[in-house]
Amino acid sequence: MPTYGAALLSLSLGLCFLTVVLISLYVRMGDKRLFFVAERMCLSVCFLVALATIALLAGLLKSDFDIDYVAKYTSIGTPTIYKFSALWAGQSGSLLFWLFVLCGYVAVVLVQNRNRHKRLMPYVIMTLSVIQMFFLLMVNFVANPFAPVDTDFVVRDGLGLNPLLQNPTMAIHPPMLYLGYVGFSVPFAFAIAALFSRQLDAVWVRSIRRWTLFTWLTLGIGILLGGWWAYNELGWGGYWAWDPVENASLMPWLTGTAFIHSIIIQEKKNMLRVWNMILILVTFLLCIFGTFLTRSGIVSSVHSFTQSSLGPMFLSFVLLILVVSTYLLLSRLDDLKTEKRMESFVSRESGFLFNNVVFVSICFAVLWGTMFPVISEAVTGTQITVGAPFFNQITIPIGLLLLTLAGIGPLLAWRRTSKESLTRNFSIPVLAGLTTAALAMIGGMRSIYPVVTAGLTAFVTSTIAMEFWRGITVRRRKFDENILQALLKMISKNRSRYGGYIVHIGIVLMFVGFIGKAFDEDREWVMSVGDEVRIAGYGITLSALDEEERPNHYTWIATLDVTKEGEKVTSLHPEKRIYFHRNPNPDRRQPHSELSLHSTWREDVYSVFGGIDLESELLTIKIMVNRLVRFVWLGGYVLLFGTVIALWPDRRRGTEV
Repeated sequence: MPTYGAALLSLSLGLCFLTVVLISLYVRMGDKRLFFVAERMCLSVCFLVALATIALLAGLLKSDFDIDYVAKYTSIGTPTIYKFSALWAGQSGSLLFWLFVLCGYVAVVLVQNRNRHKRLMPYVIMTLSVIQMFFLLMVNFVANPFAPVDTDFVVRDGLGLNPLLQNPTMAIHPPMLYLGYVGFSVPFAFAIAALFSRQLDAVWVRSIRRWTLFTWLTLGIGILLGGWWAYNELGWGGYWAWDPVENASLMPWLTGTAFIHSIIIQEKKNMLRVWNMILILVTFLLCIFGTFLTRSGIVSSVHSFTQSSLGPMFLSFVLLILVVSTYLLLSRLDDLKTEKRMESFVSRESGFLFNNVVFVSICFAVLWGTMFPVISEAVTGTQITVGAPFFNQITIPIGLLLLTLAGIGPLLAWRRTSKESLTRNFSIPVLAGLTTAALAMIGGMRSIYPVVTAGLTAFVTSTIAMEFWRGITVRRRKFDENILQALLKMISKNRSRYGGYIVHIGIVLMFVGFIGKAFDEDREWVMSVGDEVRIAGYGITLSALDEEERPNHYTWIATLDVTKEGEKVTSLHPEKRIYFHRNPNPDRRQPHSELSLHSTWREDVYSVFGGIDLESELLTIKIMVNRLVRFVWLGGYVLLFGTVIALWPDRRRGTEV
């Protein structure tokens, strides 16, 4: 199996190189036969990489410990679902999975566009093949997932999967992130193709609009699932810690969001062409840079892989992309420029532009904070770490400005908004925002940011509600429809616009959840069976301590009875697990705390079993009461729903992607 998998990857690399050569010859000579052969070679690369991925997956599921990767990331006792997710748990396997997802995208692009975009497709294929070739070089020569075990004895069992990764969310979270990270290769390839071919009108933008939306959505889902995993697995009670690898996924999402908003202006008004090109080039560059951060070992993170020789090669690839993109952009500036200009500061076009500037500003702040420890160490020799307080201090005000713009944008007209229209459109939303902020202060809120956030969520919700109501009113008057019929017809006729509004509602709900962070409470106690403690009006009683041996770990289970005002609310069962407990080497045994929580719309009661003294049977228990967390997850669902509406093909316009 190692020989078979390695042969597939070697053959893929050879065919990929030939694809680039043939496409280059076609561009110079114009012989269609060269293009057709290169196209089929590119599809063959996709097929061979898929076979190699299936081969590694088969080795993981069968526990083929002749393969070094299988021996390091699975064991006989590893549950099947985690043997499957081990495919992306390690350095070499995740690179192969990155390549597999890329090949899937490439195959779809080739099939969808076999009779379209004749001027763009040669350069699209060349760009995607170069990206494929880079990752094929990685898995062939630097981190081969089929490398055989280098031992002088037969490996009977593997090391097993890290306990932190043995969570169902980790079977979904990384693939969604990869779909997002890798997916931006397609818009990037079309952008490079437009620059090479000088076909810089709106054609390339229209060809990737749904691609970009889908990629942005999957990356967003991956980020949310990462937050869900951190909240439910790591035991620190939060869902975002401004970890360098978390930031690496957030940055391309931010610039991708700016690009999605900005291309609306190019399609409608033929403006911001240079800006849009910069945004998509930077977004893909950040995707590769984020992959570099994850794999180079230059930043410390619970999410990152160990330090390896991949770092310099990824950095070289980042620099290559930067140099080529910058050269093409500068050499095509005259073709990209347009005579159209903003006609008014108070217009929807300017609203979109300000929105873009805010997104890019947040991205720059996150990039600076993420890289500052590395830069400080390189310049001064001392690493100065930057933690959550820095990021919160910088990004919270900018985030609130972004929320404000989400409410202002829909109320502005194209080209120019009159004073009368401003007064009429903003009166109700501003009143709603001020009233909500005042009620929040009367209700006991004193911190400035929660009060402002509460007012802004009401302001944005009011503007979106007004937009929906205006559309419904027009349809009812024109077509004599009831409210539900008018709503559904209105959305179906303009899915992009109203799907975007629903996405904004999801963002508003997430901000409601963020307000709760200002009111969280937590305490830690040493308890024995029968002890009771109190926090935030809850009584927590340690009523029992049980032990259980399971297939791949041994666990102590605490039973915590939760009461409020004398009434039982629920029972929590946090665990302290020891993975690989049968291993005679104590250093190989891995302790892990499995938390337990009770969730309501108002708050979560969150329990963590920190440790146990076996002689005295004293337990370390941490209890956190986290407010409004459910609204964060609800906002994610609404965001997903709105994006699906915006993505849904319109039969009147066809289904071109």
